[in-house]
Amino acid sequence: MDGWRKFLLKVSSTRFGGVLMKATSAHVDPFLFRASGGRFTSIGPVVIPHVLLTTTGRKSGQQRDAQLVYTDIDDVVHIVASNFGGKNHPAWSYNLDANPLATMRLGSEPVDVTAELLSDAEKDEVWDRLVANIPNYDVYKTRTDRNIRVYRLVQPGG
Repeated sequence: MDGWRKFLLKVSSTRFGGVLMKATSAHVDPFLFRASGGRFTSIGPVVIPHVLLTTTGRKSGQQRDAQLVYTDIDDVVHIVASNFGGKNHPAWSYNLDANPLATMRLGSEPVDVTAELLSDAEKDEVWDRLVANIPNYDVYKTRTDRNIRVYRLVQPGG
């Protein structure tokens, strides 16, 4: 699986791979991940840690699913609003900014969480650990002028 993980990271670090993944994975992965109890995405078995995040649409008020990679830092899920280094923040991050209450699935069971946007200082403290898990974040950072957001997903009582 390590070779598959390296391949997926390499492909998604390219502009073409980012466009391809945004176009396909964003629509297919939430369904596959939920149906498989967190074991599969559109690219096969999960080899990069994924979380299915359900937010409330800031304009629509509808529930919105986003399939995201995450990094566990000190038993807390951290997600990066990299958008593959795109010009804009991903829609799910705007939703969290408007309403930080969300639900995450690491496997088959949903867990209520509150998303906390990290300050720049907090982000600097964890950035190396995020990049150690997903090296592409450093690539995405060079593609955009925006300040890439990082959130921690805190469980009640956590």
